[in-house]
Amino acid sequence: MRFSIRFNNDMPVAAYPPLARAAEDAGFDQFWVSDDLFLRGVWPILSACALATRRISLGTCIVNPYTMHPAEIAMQAAALDELSGGRALLGIGAGAGDFLGWVGLPQPQPLATTAATLHALRALFAGERGAAAHPAWSPEAYLRFSTRQVPLYLGAMSPKMQQLIGAAADGGLPLLFPPERYTDVAQQVAAGAAQAGRDLAEVDLAACIWVSVAEDRAAAERVLRDKIAYYGYSLSDDILGALGVARAEFVPIRHALQTLGDAETAAALVTDAMLRIGIVGTPAELLPRLRGLVAAGARHLSFGPPIGPDPLHAIELLGAHVLPVLRSSTP
Repeated sequence: MRFSIRFNNDMPVAAYPPLARAAEDAGFDQFWVSDDLFLRGVWPILSACALATRRISLGTCIVNPYTMHPAEIAMQAAALDELSGGRALLGIGAGAGDFLGWVGLPQPQPLATTAATLHALRALFAGERGAAAHPAWSPEAYLRFSTRQVPLYLGAMSPKMQQLIGAAADGGLPLLFPPERYTDVAQQVAAGAAQAGRDLAEVDLAACIWVSVAEDRAAAERVLRDKIAYYGYSLSDDILGALGVARAEFVPIRHALQTLGDAETAAALVTDAMLRIGIVGTPAELLPRLRGLVAAGARHLSFGPPIGPDPLHAIELLGAHVLPVLRSSTP
């Protein structure tokens, strides 16, 4: 059984090394940080974490080939891997169309572009030159220092991208809204692996879920309610259908938040059905749905933001009361 924890890149850089150390001490295997546009860059964050830890793997979730060229992605990832002593993980994906639109970047052929990026990165990490990585590159396009094959994880929401995880990636970072969609995602990944003739056991599929944990359930709920109030209206029809929630139910929440500027009222309007987009409560209250994921075949649980009202304490709670129970009950 493998466990990872994910954070957004919205905190001061100095906040991350203590979190990474705590995650390492708590028994987590991987520590992931996002690279959302106009927030703090992931590379210095993970470099600081590399210097503060010894064992835990450190990953980007995610960088994309539209705002950063694959050659530069390879350079940064290989340098992080060198700094960390071989602990880097490279999470990539097509990026968010809305974010790319902020800076006037189109997003043509996201599936093909992402697949080509996976190929180019593997070639660069192998020391290959030019056309071996990309048909348009010259023989001078190659890394000038040696590195290993940094593991490639693919962030994916659509079925085709999920199939690409199985076909071409070392691992997957699919967001599960709600967590019980794991089975559907795993089937898509398995289909991609079968089509490519790959052994599914080669693919580290992380069940990426929103988790908010605290000793006080109400405090844990408030963090998740705030997140859902902010993002809920933009969720896809598929996600809302899986939750059994109508889009119209988010209209008063959106009005309270955007028109009235009343975050407290907006959070209070989030229903229990909406809360099921993530897993929330005390450590003991998290366990039934987490065990359900394990029973469905998940062998890597990835806990992502909100995390809880006190992220450092949330890591300690998960390490003391959740991870050991799940490890001991896994066949």
